[in-house]
Amino acid sequence: MGILWTIIIGFLAGVIAKFIMPGDNEPSGFILTTILGIIGAFVATFIGQAVGWYGPNQGAGFIGAIVGAVVVLAIYGFFAGRSRTTTL
Repeated sequence: MGILWTIIIGFLAGVIAKFIMPGDNEPSGFILTTILGIIGAFVATFIGQAVGWYGPNQGAGFIGAIVGAVVVLAIYGFFAGRSRTTTL
């Protein structure tokens, strides 16, 4: 049940993170934004457990998942912006 809960929270966090951090370099598709939000929730859970904020069977909270999703979106935007080239 913990993984399913993380996916649901990640879905909501990805949608909210997209509203917090709109831009041209971020993914524009709903599916990709949702996937990055879920990845952000897993990252927040992993980091929170490693630091000791969460127990072994605890997932990241809603705020932690949003922060993780914003971080993942920022990293994605950084690398997506670097990979685009402009032609004259």
